Amino acid sequence: MLVLCIAAGCGLAYWAKLPIMAAQQASQAAPMPFTIEAGSSLTGSSEQIAAAGIPLNPLLFSLLARMVNKGGQIKAGSYELKAGTSPLRLLNQLVRGEFAQASLTIIEGWNFKQMRAAIAANPGLKHDTAALSDAELLAKITSNYIRPEGLFFPDTYLFAKGASDLQVYRQAHAVLIKKLNAAWDKRDPSLPYSTPYDALIMASIVEKETGQKAERGLIAGVFVNRLRQGMPLQTDPTVIYDMGDRYHGVIHKSDLLADTAHNTYTRRGLPPTPIALPGAAALEAALAPESTDAVYFVARGDGSSAFSNNLIDHNRAVNQYQRVNQRTDQEINQQIKQRQRQ
Repeated sequence: MLVLCIAAGCGLAYWAKLPIMAAQQASQAAPMPFTIEAGSSLTGSSEQIAAAGIPLNPLLFSLLARMVNKGGQIKAGSYELKAGTSPLRLLNQLVRGEFAQASLTIIEGWNFKQMRAAIAANPGLKHDTAALSDAELLAKITSNYIRPEGLFFPDTYLFAKGASDLQVYRQAHAVLIKKLNAAWDKRDPSLPYSTPYDALIMASIVEKETGQKAERGLIAGVFVNRLRQGMPLQTDPTVIYDMGDRYHGVIHKSDLLADTAHNTYTRRGLPPTPIALPGAAALEAALAPESTDAVYFVARGDGSSAFSNNLIDHNRAVNQYQRVNQRTDQEINQQIKQRQRQ
């Protein structure tokens, strides 16, 4: 009996180190997913692995777990078995909770609606927030804000497959607040912002105004100059934000003259909320803008902008770079004043 037990133990130890799926298949074989349900026993866990189609003997796996005294340490969750993994490596994976991971990329410049759509479409998440309104969702993340727009940092987030989508929202919000507060603490106190939220609003505008990282500081400098001089920001992305689904690539003069909450042509100062998710470069630009005397800029059509410190030069730049069907700021201002007098 002693010899048989020793032989059985040696056999089990040898089996524990053999690959469950042949290592030479690693380049072709996709990882095999399986889930250990919460509250499962060792026997139940072993049977769930085998039931997922993984060629593992449940009895031998249970004996292995007991032999190394880890039978009660297996963590529930979603996992993946890679080719070449041995039963012993799999057991350690289950004990350490090395869950299968998925990822989600949130893009700079997205608005909250686009972010929600991307999260809702991610198959690796448990969609606990699907039935919640924006306000209800935000209440589960923070009580410090009324609107969710701009409150999440665009980045790639990793999570265990099957994790709640609330985890991603909370992580993205926490990262944004940390980065915003760090930038706020290093700001020039003379900047025309009363709160970090004001700076976040500015960063969102800068994010939407240009894809040129090198110009973000200058554009932020222009908007800061406008705020200090009491000039309207007159930035198209704020108009587009309020247009919502009506925007199809064209802004008409009637859109610029429509007095909506975020319209910076008809209303001075910052809009009431951010208009997008700003990235790190936009946050830095808003809180450390470049020094400039420019108060105007216009897109050249190649991704860069022409900057001016007076309206005459600006209108010349508009005529040079955007001749067809363009309106000058002077024309727009005249029409806004006429509308306000009506």
